[in-house]
Amino acid sequence: MARHPLQVCAPTSYEILGAVAGELPMNLRLYLDTADTAAWDRWLPVGIFHGVTSNPLLLEKAKVPCTIASLTKLAAQAFELGAQEVQLQTWGETQDTLVSTGKALAAIDQRVVVKVPITQLGTEAAATLIADGIRVTLTAVYEVPQILIAAALGASYAAPYLGRINDAGGNGRESLARMQQALDGVQSSTRILAASIRDVDDLAYLATQGLNTFTFAPRIAEALFGSEQTAAATVTFEKAAGAMGTAGAS
Repeated sequence: MARHPLQVCAPTSYEILGAVAGELPMNLRLYLDTADTAAWDRWLPVGIFHGVTSNPLLLEKAKVPCTIASLTKLAAQAFELGAQEVQLQTWGETQDTLVSTGKALAAIDQRVVVKVPITQLGTEAAATLIADGIRVTLTAVYEVPQILIAAALGASYAAPYLGRINDAGGNGRESLARMQQALDGVQSSTRILAASIRDVDDLAYLATQGLNTFTFAPRIAEALFGSEQTAAATVTFEKAAGAMGTAGAS
């Protein structure tokens, strides 16, 4: 029996076994939030990232033209490096333009998710894209009630900006936790794609609040592997291995 998109169901034994075998995505999804392909070359092979996310600002920073042809090549590079999903943002000042550009992005590859700003105009465009079977992320979410727009629309993801919420005088952690509570309350399958993460500790905190989908810059990836204690322990392990290897050879 097909599941309703807003229905929350316990995983079947097949789904659990499939996830363990790598046939289905695990619950946690991490994304690299950059259009810098040099960063992709470094971090995607590590194996922890579900994919990459971008927007016109990140494209500008990486000096990548915001064109369908350029983004087609960019997405191909990400998939070649093992990304399972690439999120690309549509653009345009009218609903028709947002929709037509979004459809062109989605046509690049079935693994592309189209990001759309959560304005009224963007939501109308997103509704059209979703009706055509295109997966959508509603982005630039700042207020807790906005999460209900994404749930009502059946968006695959909603991307709130934790750091920018803090910049505006809000409490980013609390806001994102309340958004997750709201989604849970209405039994929505929409994932919160936590963005604008500036501190690695935010990842662990938000995970304790039920969030499971995060996108962050390469510097946060660096911080994940930046434990001095782990580095020191590794040196000790290697010294012990070397000493025992020398002893065993004599």
